[in-house]
Formats: sequence, structure tokens, C-alpha cells
Amino acid sequence: MFSALPHDSVLPSYGWDTSWEQLASTLDASGVPGRVARVDRGRVDVLTDAGRVHAASRGACAVGDWVLVDDGAVTAVLPRRTTLARAATSGRSEAQVLAANVDTVLVTVPAGSTDRVGRVERLVALAWESGATPVLVVTKTDRSGDVAGVLADLALSAPGVEVVGASAVTGEGVDDVAAAARGTTVLVGPSGAGKSTLANALLGEDRLAVGDVRAVDGKGRHTTVHRELLPLPRGGRTQRSAAAAPEAGHSVLVDTPGLRAVGVRDAAEGIERAFADVVDLADGCRFADCAHDREPGCAVRTAVDAGELPGRRWEDYRKLQREDEWAAARTDARLAAERRGRWKQITKDQRARYRSRGR
Repeated sequence: MFSALPHDSVLPSYGWDTSWEQLASTLDASGVPGRVARVDRGRVDVLTDAGRVHAASRGACAVGDWVLVDDGAVTAVLPRRTTLARAATSGRSEAQVLAANVDTVLVTVPAGSTDRVGRVERLVALAWESGATPVLVVTKTDRSGDVAGVLADLALSAPGVEVVGASAVTGEGVDDVAAAARGTTVLVGPSGAGKSTLANALLGEDRLAVGDVRAVDGKGRHTTVHRELLPLPRGGRTQRSAAAAPEAGHSVLVDTPGLRAVGVRDAAEGIERAFADVVDLADGCRFADCAHDREPGCAVRTAVDAGELPGRRWEDYRKLQREDEWAAARTDARLAAERRGRWKQITKDQRARYRSRGR
């Protein structure tokens, strides 16, 4: 059965609370609770009261999962509160879980990136869909001559999302990022966005490896090769901000490898929230089933023609919707194929029984 925590447990600093404890006590499994800090080929590193435990895992565990561990093996995975996932890069219909039980998603993009807007929209949509709160972090602001302009431009692509600029080199804005890193926080973004450098600044030590960005194309190489959960010191606040605000709740950080591809899947609600400005305009169309093409009284086309809504943003919204619908269709097709396969096997077994009876 589930083992109760000692009074001096360290798990609350990783996010454990009474509701997790109540849930664990209902499971038909034995072991001590812990949080998955790293996953590597059927083995997981789990943070427990006894320290970091290396355990075998037969099921699908993700960084951030709460599990029960007994005798060197994961015996149960607690149901997730939130799941940050993207469409699998293999093209298969299932999703790839980036992190579990996340509260805040720091969407990182370097100030000098030329393809930042579309990637930001995708990552913000995934963050909203996960159930976590996205925060847009513009990194490497020391390399930009117009930080205010960059922040304002990106804010238009992420309505309702807090936008923070920071430079891990100068320290400018790092306190603001630390204040935004509430609860379990995951860093996501492309290679070369400076995620690991920013993570080291938040951790207060050079814990993670960092690499240079190629000057020819501004792209970085993967210095982070595994997703890993790390406790943040002083509630995720730097030395300067720690005195200004009291520590509240837990604060842990998940660093992730750079994302070359960011596919959406089952993200309809997240897309709607990421494009709240477009959705609000669509509500003003004359016809409820407006296709936003040539219909009279279309508020979306009117806004695009008037320059009030960038045409690029409208096209990005439609593109993500089509991609999400395509992924859903692939999932439906896979499920239908599985059902056909099961029925074929049932029919085959039934015929075999009939033949055996007739002998």
C-alpha cells in the first residue's frame, strides 16, 4: 500500500500536496511517492524523500509525473493534472508528452530571431491547451537595439499572455522571469533560444551545459538532450527579488531540448485562446457559419482589409486549425483501423472454432 510521508518530507517543495496524497492513497499499488525528474529508455530518475532513485518503468512516464516507487520499479503513475504535448515528430497519430503537471510554460524566443512569430503562436497554443499558463520570454535582449519594439511586436502575437524580456548575460529582466516562474515551470523554445543559459541564471549556478549559436544562420545546437526537472532555489527567485517578495508554494524548473518542429494535435481550445483576437472578430460576423472568405458582413475579412488584423495572423490561425483537424482525422483513422483489426481477429477466431466443431 501507499506509504505516508514523514513530517519533514521534502516532496512539498517539488509540488506534492494533500490532494496528491489523497489520490495516491486510493491506488491499488505499493511504494513511496516521488516525482519523475528524468526519463531515459525505460528507466526514470525519481525525486523521493530518500533522495534520487533510479527505477525501472514499464509504462509511459514523463518528466513531472508523480509516481509510486517500490523495490527499484515504478508501481503506479498518478493521473496528470496538466499535460504539455506536441504532435509526434515521427508523423504518427499519438502525441509526444513534453512535461506533466505543469503550471507555467515559459515560451522562449531570442530577440533576434527572424521566424519567431509563427513558432510563438504554436507554442502558446500548446501551452494553453495543456492547462498551464504561458509566459512569453524574449531572451538575449542585450543583442537587440530595440527591445521595446520587439516585445510590443510579439505581444500582438500572444494576446492575453505576459511578455517578459531578459538577458542572462547582463541579468536584465531575469528577476521578472523568476517572478513569472510559478509552480512547476517548463522552458520551451527552439535550439539557440538560450533556454539553458536562462535556466542557469534562474538556478543561480551553471548546472546545465550551454553552447554557441552559429553565426551563419543564428541557430543553436542541442546542448540539452534530455528533459530534466530541477528544484529552483528560494522559490524560483533570484537573490535580488527574494527580499522583495516572500516565497510561496513550490517552484521547480523543467529544461527541455530545443524543438525543431512544433506540431499541434487535439489543441482546438488552445488555438482558440492563442488567437483570441481572431475569435473575437469572428463573433462579430453577420452569419454564424461564416467561412471568412467572401461572405457579406464578415468581420474578419473587414479587419484584415482595413489593416486592423494582420493577414499573416489570420492565415496562421487557419493553418493551425487545418493542421489540428488533420491530426484528429489521422487519429480517427488509426482508431478505425484498430477496430477493423480487432473485428477481423474476432471473425477469424470464430471461424476457427466453427471448423473445430465440425470435425
